[in-house]
Amino acid sequence: MLKQSLQQKLGLKINPLQIQIIKMLEMPTYQLEQRIKEELEQNPLLEEAEERPEPEEEYPEERFGNEEEEGDYGEDEREDYASAEDDFSLEDYMSDDDLSDYRLASSNASPDGESRDFVVSQGASFRESLIGQLGTRPLSDLEHKISEYIIGNIDDDGYLRRDVESIVDDLAFGVGVEVDEEQIMRLLRMIQEFEPAGVGARDLRECLLLQVERRCKEMPDNRTLANARDILRECFEEFSKKHYEKISRKLRIGDADLKAAVDEILRLNPKPGGVAAESSFGSGAEKIIPDFHLDLIDGELQLSLNSGDVPDLRINKSYLNMLEQYQKGESEKGKKDVVSFIKYKLNSAKSFIDAVQQRNSTLMLTMTAIVQFQKQFFLTGDDSLMKPMILKDVADITGLDVSTISRVSNSKYVQTWFGIYALKDFFTGSMQNMEGEEVSTSELKNALKKLVDEENKQRPLTDDELVALMEKKGYQIARRTVAKYRQMLDIPVARLRREI
Repeated sequence: MLKQSLQQKLGLKINPLQIQIIKMLEMPTYQLEQRIKEELEQNPLLEEAEERPEPEEEYPEERFGNEEEEGDYGEDEREDYASAEDDFSLEDYMSDDDLSDYRLASSNASPDGESRDFVVSQGASFRESLIGQLGTRPLSDLEHKISEYIIGNIDDDGYLRRDVESIVDDLAFGVGVEVDEEQIMRLLRMIQEFEPAGVGARDLRECLLLQVERRCKEMPDNRTLANARDILRECFEEFSKKHYEKISRKLRIGDADLKAAVDEILRLNPKPGGVAAESSFGSGAEKIIPDFHLDLIDGELQLSLNSGDVPDLRINKSYLNMLEQYQKGESEKGKKDVVSFIKYKLNSAKSFIDAVQQRNSTLMLTMTAIVQFQKQFFLTGDDSLMKPMILKDVADITGLDVSTISRVSNSKYVQTWFGIYALKDFFTGSMQNMEGEEVSTSELKNALKKLVDEENKQRPLTDDELVALMEKKGYQIARRTVAKYRQMLDIPVARLRREI
């Protein structure tokens, strides 16, 4: 039996503007640039402003002076979200300067002007370089085809990860070429003579050995290179485990000669393909674009938001004029659908501009709180002065939610006068030392790293010995914690840190 009833429920609804702001808070600067470009393409009512106002370079310290102001910000933030549904004035999103006719033209280049073509230089890729060297060898068409297939199986590090037997089967069943393993090995040895040295190796030992043997041919009387070659040929397992006494006894060489040979091996390139890959077009190390700049000027910290290539946005006046004409009755009635489209895009443009402004304001507020909390660290650059800080500490200062602080600190970087840091690096846990004082985990890591750096490399410190030395410094820490911090700092175990 159907029955009607009234129910009252409490619920939380998020309007589209809030969702847009939440997404933008997580975006670093380079992603925001892409998002704005996409919005400019999709929304004709948005355009780039010609002049950018001067950014606020520093938030006054008095902003965090009392709790009353901190509480007010949380109220203002809720009012900003609520105002998304209210009426707005178009003048807030319009620039005072009028658009000139030449800005609306499809092209303002002079017909008499000189046109110039831009030439883009592109380097050869790693495999193109190998195939280019292949052309210098006197090979038959079949051998050239097989060699190209072998090069195609070499990865970006320069290694041939596929075994010879599988290559023979691939050529037989996939290409219809009948070859034997001996012919594949002959062509592979030819490829291993190409530059860079060590390319085409099937494992690390062969890669290093190829490089040493090539140098031995160039300098046949060099005893150090000969010892290095013998170590890789006969004692590679002992070398990888740093059992230097076994190598010395087996090859009957002294400590001085052994150290010179080991140093020679350590100077070799374990990834020969990486050299060519880094120099090729469009590759290389990932670049970090800082979202904030923090400068020390006359003993004072000045914080600014890195806007990069992010343009200032405004509403396009030509569409606003069309809308005003319709509202005054001067427009044709047949343009009703066009005007409805303009109104929809106008609301979307206004929300997007609000979201960008709210994002920038929240980022500056959060980063300013971090700077004030870690002021001594930013003034000196001394890691030992970094205080324990969690997300809630910054949330209490700014009046924002912990989840908002988490979104702001995610994938964001600040460029200081002593280096670039990820925002998440400033959020560290804490523990009490033997004197009862709170110390950050970054201080413990720095103390641990210092002990490892100062140790005797011939007898590296074990984890148990590191625990004892940390206790002498006043840090009561467990062995498993030392192992965890050591792994976080990319410090190997004592056996692998050993040197001659």
